[in-house]
Amino acid sequence: MILHTELCDILGIEVPVLQGGMAWVATGELAAAVSEAGGLGIIGAGNAPASVLEAEIKKAKALTAKPFGVNIMLLSPFVDEVVDLVIREEVRVVTTGAGNPGKYVDRFKEKGIRVIPVVSAVALAKRLERLEVDAMIAEGLEAGGHIGDLTTMVLVPQIVDAVSVPVIAAGGIADGRGVAAALALGAKGVQIGTRFICASECTAHPNYKEMVVKAKDRDTVVTGHSTGHPVRVLHNRMAREFERMEKEGVTVAELEKFGAGRLAAAVRDGDVVNGSVMAGQSAGLVKKVEPAADIIKDLVNGTLRVIDELKAKYRA
Repeated sequence: MILHTELCDILGIEVPVLQGGMAWVATGELAAAVSEAGGLGIIGAGNAPASVLEAEIKKAKALTAKPFGVNIMLLSPFVDEVVDLVIREEVRVVTTGAGNPGKYVDRFKEKGIRVIPVVSAVALAKRLERLEVDAMIAEGLEAGGHIGDLTTMVLVPQIVDAVSVPVIAAGGIADGRGVAAALALGAKGVQIGTRFICASECTAHPNYKEMVVKAKDRDTVVTGHSTGHPVRVLHNRMAREFERMEKEGVTVAELEKFGAGRLAAAVRDGDVVNGSVMAGQSAGLVKKVEPAADIIKDLVNGTLRVIDELKAKYRA
């Protein structure tokens, strides 16, 4: 059996699974591996300048001829040059976060680039649909990194009801049960980040991967509420210190200074004590490091198995 939705036709992929565009984590190697396995790999641009992203795009192109995407963080100081680069390199798909991509959509569409913004509320989804985007990622607060304030379970069906474009569910999904649930909510695909941290091809430090694998159900916390940009991370010394500073009323500027460079320290250098170990609540479902192809296969087979079991159990 094949797991295929209209999203696959829109993006030119085999299975409706997108890999999250995680800053520092989602490099060209990981994106290419996911795309080769039939999903859509995505390179995370984060706050990196275009020169850094260009190297990752070239890496991905050398490793796969299949479609892959780039996630553009719209608050990045380099966003304009990143947009120029993505258009010049003819990247097939762009996902966007932390803002409204409206000023860039026409330029993307002129080059045939699919545009898929991440949304965390119905009002934003309706506004972005008017830009004629190709799909939307409805991301619940279970996700790692920057989050909204609605759960995936309640957010996805409301956005499905509010817009006519395909909706991709994200947040808290790590196995076939989660994918099947997302499809039942009306999504046409899923975006998964945390499980792909533990793909063999992911270049994140082994310490980072080990912390995800060892995580239990209640090991993530949300920091940064006072900054207006809450972030879900695995609990460690850095998170405890951040929480203490927030309780004491430390200014946003001081908090941002304290957090600067912490994600890179965890992902690149393996400092999972003082670094920011961004991961979603689904970390408790991730049990091992394995190739991206095996992750995709497990997601597809698990989804089809759940669907078949439900059909058999509840057949009239």
